[in-house]
Amino acid sequence: MGTPVRRRAGGGSAAQRAAVGIVTTVLAAGVCTVPAAGATAPRVPAAFAATSATTCADTVYAGMTQAQRVGQLFMGGVAATRPSTTDLQTLHTYHVGSVMLTGRSSAGTTATRKVVDGVRAQADTVGGHKVGLLVSTDQEGGQVQVLSGPGFSVIPNALTQGSWSTATLRSRAETWAGQLKAAGLDLNLAPVADVVPASLGTRNAPIGHFYREYGHTPAVVTSHTGAFAAGFRTAGVMTTFKHFPGLGQVIGNTDTTANVVDSVTTTTSSSLQPFQSGIKADAPFVMISSAKYTKIDSRHLAAFSPAVINTLLRGKFGFKGVVISDDLGQAVAVRAYTPAQRAVQFIGAGGDMVLTVRASTVPAMVQGVQAQMAKDATFRTKVAASVHRVLAAKAAAGRLTCG
Repeated sequence: MGTPVRRRAGGGSAAQRAAVGIVTTVLAAGVCTVPAAGATAPRVPAAFAATSATTCADTVYAGMTQAQRVGQLFMGGVAATRPSTTDLQTLHTYHVGSVMLTGRSSAGTTATRKVVDGVRAQADTVGGHKVGLLVSTDQEGGQVQVLSGPGFSVIPNALTQGSWSTATLRSRAETWAGQLKAAGLDLNLAPVADVVPASLGTRNAPIGHFYREYGHTPAVVTSHTGAFAAGFRTAGVMTTFKHFPGLGQVIGNTDTTANVVDSVTTTTSSSLQPFQSGIKADAPFVMISSAKYTKIDSRHLAAFSPAVINTLLRGKFGFKGVVISDDLGQAVAVRAYTPAQRAVQFIGAGGDMVLTVRASTVPAMVQGVQAQMAKDATFRTKVAASVHRVLAAKAAAGRLTCG
């Protein structure tokens, strides 16, 4: 996802803003907490049961309808310049909880803020309070920079960023994050943590061809994705490490090609180090690739693989944040699956947030999830856990208001 073919609410202390990326730590510190409600709150996943107080996320969850809860599982794409009325109505009708600005906009920070504020105005209300949307975009640099114009820097590609010192990158990333924050965004779908071997280079269609990698060794990619994320964390904007377990060893681009296969990466490959390091530093989001990794799970695409998401990412690496898909709306890699199958299989494999750049696929996806919930208690449990993770991320970003 991201290849070139396709106000903070409620205030909060400076310490909270600095820790916005550290979802579980923020919750453990009691951010956005309220006294225990009279009604019994639903069970909280262990990752977020850090205090005896009922968190804001739990309170919001308890007040939601099922349709509102399911909507939190989705991030829908809208045009960064002028979102269509049809797309906005679709996202509102299906209670979609997160939005991605897509395409290209050179309108600048002020104009983008007006667009974002307009989108935010249609957020759902629970208990008399807005359940704030998470608004994201692809702002990597180089040929993958959705937002530009007055107030936005021209960000060089990641390979250039990887040639800087980590101190320089961290400082500049903080500046870039501040620009996104000024435009009203909460989340960047970056950094790219994929390691493209020098021997493959630009023959790697999704990453190397566009110089989206920070370097050709795990060490360089680890240090520089960490610096990029640290700068964003300081500015109070969340990041997304992508595309787990890595697109560095493939030839085809999952956005434009079916049957993209990595026959090299294993569960112990050194190319996983950037993801491991990011998780240890409390990365709030990890994006899952739509390629197939035959030495990890030969039967499923990574986005539909319990072995990739549950066993490796959650189990071995201990990731407790939000697992977001790569685009499941128009990517050719998933075209053999119906929209409903894409959403159900991703959530069923352990994913939390379905990203679709095509808002028109949301109705079928939502209906598929609801149908599966009606007949599968295990799936309902997974949905509840995922909604809690998403709401916890929103609480950490200051997008939930309680009391």
